[in-house]
Amino acid sequence: MSNLTSVAYLVSSVLFILSLRGLSHPTTARRGNFYGIVGMAIAIITTVSNPGVLSYKEIAIAFVIGGLIGSVIAVRIQMTALPQLVAAFHSLVGLAAVFVAASAFYNPSAFNIGTVGNIPLGSLIEMAIGTAIGAVTFTGSIIAFGKLQGFVSGNPLVFKGQHLLNLILGLGIIALIAKFCIDQNPEYFWMIVAASFLIGVLLIVPIGGADMPVIVSMLNSYSGWAAAGIGFTLSNNLLIITGALVGSSGAILSYIMCKGMNRSFLNVLLGGFGGEQAASEGGAKDDRVAKQGNAADAAFMMKNSKTIIIVPGYGMAVAQAQHALREMGDLLKASGAEVRYAIHPVAGRMPGHMNVLLAEANVPYDEVLELDEINRDFSETDVAFVIGANDVTNPAAKTDKTSAIYGMPILDVENAGQVFFVKRGMASGYAGVQNELFFRDNTLMLFGDAKKVCEDIIKGLEN
Repeated sequence: MSNLTSVAYLVSSVLFILSLRGLSHPTTARRGNFYGIVGMAIAIITTVSNPGVLSYKEIAIAFVIGGLIGSVIAVRIQMTALPQLVAAFHSLVGLAAVFVAASAFYNPSAFNIGTVGNIPLGSLIEMAIGTAIGAVTFTGSIIAFGKLQGFVSGNPLVFKGQHLLNLILGLGIIALIAKFCIDQNPEYFWMIVAASFLIGVLLIVPIGGADMPVIVSMLNSYSGWAAAGIGFTLSNNLLIITGALVGSSGAILSYIMCKGMNRSFLNVLLGGFGGEQAASEGGAKDDRVAKQGNAADAAFMMKNSKTIIIVPGYGMAVAQAQHALREMGDLLKASGAEVRYAIHPVAGRMPGHMNVLLAEANVPYDEVLELDEINRDFSETDVAFVIGANDVTNPAAKTDKTSAIYGMPILDVENAGQVFFVKRGMASGYAGVQNELFFRDNTLMLFGDAKKVCEDIIKGLEN
């Protein structure tokens, strides 16, 4: 039976690897998702078929409750809420790691790791580290969820001595882990949990809104390492492999995104990068006046343009305008224009957010290009149509050294012949920084709901 279990877990691991490979590109994402589903199904069936399972009743109840909750969420969740959902799921993985570690500590014989007070040192180290990572993931993900959902302000929360406090807490957790492994005292275990809960909050609250996609990716990595910790505690090779895959891939993605935003990867781990600047700029008032256009102006100019680049952002997601946008693009292509979509690495609230929305609207994959592929083309483009993207198009990132987004590579929208900027109002972006693009001579603001603006442009194109 053990050999069969090992083979099944190996097959699951291979499917998970194929899943990650498939999810790396839109054209293979559906297949990758299927591999992941099959791999997880094999893993679950193999695990519950283990002779060591004592009661299927509790497992069945958990399956039903979890399945119902998951089904309801899958049916009702809006695409705009996916980042919050991902953050919430990360928190559950972290909390599960804490619960499993606590169960193993108080009943080690059930996990075949000795008896109370006589747990091997290796198991104690695994347990303590898994607990700390899980606790940090839990509270960090809760704060990220609150920021994305609007329960917690998207502005950075910074205070004097913040980094020193984080350093002291980090060193304190290491000391508590060492003491716990020596004494096996329950008080030290719960002190590790409490300190890790606290540092999870302190690491995320100073992060500004513009950097939240990186944080979601980083928390994904943390949840993977927490799952790997659970695997060590349970002596489950599949959990170890899967957790390591998620942890390493999340860390690599975070590193890539940090390079794309000109941020320090180390500062992501420590928390609070860009926080001081963003906090000071968030409430700045701007009395400049932007030029305003309308849907008829946009329809006329785009209908007579040869090249158009569409830049989608979170405002498009909120308005659920992706289908109307694709219809507008199809009409423009029918009139002879070349239409492409420019995607910034951190557009939206999570990695790949805009790609998912455009794929949902059946926008052809070959028309969707990343920043590095399309940025130089803006200078030769007749019209740039920005729909709800703010911080990722702000020229201040290249010129204003005091800005919270300074140094972040942006889409060079301002180089297009004409810019149409669809937005509800003149409010600053999620980073709390006013967009200099609003006031450029070649920019016309199209105020209103993004979906309604697109529908009005469609009417103008059809006339």
